[in-house]
Amino acid sequence: MITTVIADGKKEYEFIEYLKKRAQSSDKNVIPVVSEILDNVRENGDRAVKEYTVKFDGKAPERAEISADEIEGIIAQCDAQYIQTVQRAAANIADFHQRQVQQSWLTTKANGVMMGQRVRGLKRVGIYVPGGTAAYPSSVLMNAIPAKIAGVEEIVMCTPPQKDGTPNPNIIAAAKLAGVDRIFLMGGAQAVAAMAYGTETVPKVDKIVGPGNIFVATAKKLLYGTVDIDMIAGPSEILIVADKTADPKFLAADLMSQAEHDKLASAILLTDSAALAEQTKAEIARQVQTLARKDIIEASLDNFGAIIVCSDISQVIDFANELAPEHLEVCCANPMEYIGKLDNAGSVFLGNYSPEPLGDYFAGPNHVLPTSGTARFFSPLSVDSFIKKSSFIYYTEDALRSDAADVISFADNEGLTAHANSIKVRFDLD
Repeated sequence: MITTVIADGKKEYEFIEYLKKRAQSSDKNVIPVVSEILDNVRENGDRAVKEYTVKFDGKAPERAEISADEIEGIIAQCDAQYIQTVQRAAANIADFHQRQVQQSWLTTKANGVMMGQRVRGLKRVGIYVPGGTAAYPSSVLMNAIPAKIAGVEEIVMCTPPQKDGTPNPNIIAAAKLAGVDRIFLMGGAQAVAAMAYGTETVPKVDKIVGPGNIFVATAKKLLYGTVDIDMIAGPSEILIVADKTADPKFLAADLMSQAEHDKLASAILLTDSAALAEQTKAEIARQVQTLARKDIIEASLDNFGAIIVCSDISQVIDFANELAPEHLEVCCANPMEYIGKLDNAGSVFLGNYSPEPLGDYFAGPNHVLPTSGTARFFSPLSVDSFIKKSSFIYYTEDALRSDAADVISFADNEGLTAHANSIKVRFDLD
């Protein structure tokens, strides 16, 4: 059963430290295994990928890449209502992310100097999409749509085959609707390596995004620098801020909506009402009996869940900022009052009718969010994640002459005489 903690300035912070250890407990046994996979794929390309696909997924398709004709046939297997749902979600996601687009800019000065910034999309991005028990078509939309809006030239997606060697039709449909250009049936660390290094059939990408298990996450971490990545995501987490007006049925349901992801997921309720805390515990005990992933939910709540009762709502807000959660729900009488006070969160859900699953699937904001307290300095995946910027400078001769002494002074101060000389030779300065 979920633990109740009475905040006393110590116990709640002990719980934070406990959560941090969970997030930082990278499996040291995984790193050598993943490193071997990466080295093998770098050296042996498609052959290594195929061997790992057979080993880990049961069967490898004859051709790793799915053709355009095959995609259409696969999509035909999907439920028509599902396709309509994906289309509506994609429209919402596109509308939200379209507003994030940045423009290149140029400024001029009276002395003829011109400076500016060029903004453009990355050339090629790789998306990893789990396809086994954790098959999430919604992640395809959340990763591919911002990339497409950013102007990425080519989006490559890797997803593991099912046990019979075929793709998950719902994932393929989402990829088609989101604008993915090429789809490969391969999964795990070997797929990440294939996109990072390139193989005979898989093109090398500039950035890899998307969720995955510990092997995928470790591969992304080890390959950072060879390619860019979105982030190192930890187990899912939700924090709910609630006052006495909140409905315990809603709170219990929302806590469990994240707990069902993983036994390592964290679900926390912060409230200033002891009565609400007890009512929510009772609701969890009642509702969990009917849920398919009951065992996972109970393990998650037992080990990493908590209801923390604070002295007042001010303490609740302070502690929420300390936790810096991935998902933050505000179930209070006037949720809008707290927007300017909640500084550290991946995504904020305001009010009793903005539950976290709305953001996971449909509303529009991205569901790829910083975890494990990294919302203190990381942001959600966005159009910005798929662009690069270059600055440019144009100086006239007179403008450079005017600034020459200052540039030389800086260079001399840092002991970089060749830097200073590059200015001096233009004006025959000693």
